[in-house]
Amino acid sequence: MDYTSLLQSVRKILVIDWPSKEVPETLARTGFEVVVRGGPGPQDYASYGMEGDSIVRRPCDAPALVDLIYAHRPLVELPQLIATATSLHARAIWTQSGLRSDGSRDPRGCWVPDNEECDAAERVRAAGLMYLSRPYIVDAVRELGQ
Repeated sequence: MDYTSLLQSVRKILVIDWPSKEVPETLARTGFEVVVRGGPGPQDYASYGMEGDSIVRRPCDAPALVDLIYAHRPLVELPQLIATATSLHARAIWTQSGLRSDGSRDPRGCWVPDNEECDAAERVRAAGLMYLSRPYIVDAVRELGQ
């Protein structure tokens, strides 16, 4: 399954950290149910949704089920992401490094060294999940015209 097919089948996304508000806001604006985890505590969750023409952020409980986990976290945290995805019955994990190929920071950057990306993909697939790290999720959603 490619990212286009995945996004067309997704309803609820758990966002774990993000490079800018553009991520949760664009996902909510395009019709996804978005829950963000803003910290490690059980009360550190908020939903993003549309109210008229505005994005509204409200505290909420941790989700019981999601279709996709988007994480702007280092790949060293992948075991925790896989455990979270498994417990929430997610189908996929989409990571984003926030780096360019020269190693410089870029909020839209998706570069990861090939060996790290291959290892991450193998670990996620071994857990029965789909793994994505490219393109930048906001660009993918906009490309779909959702």
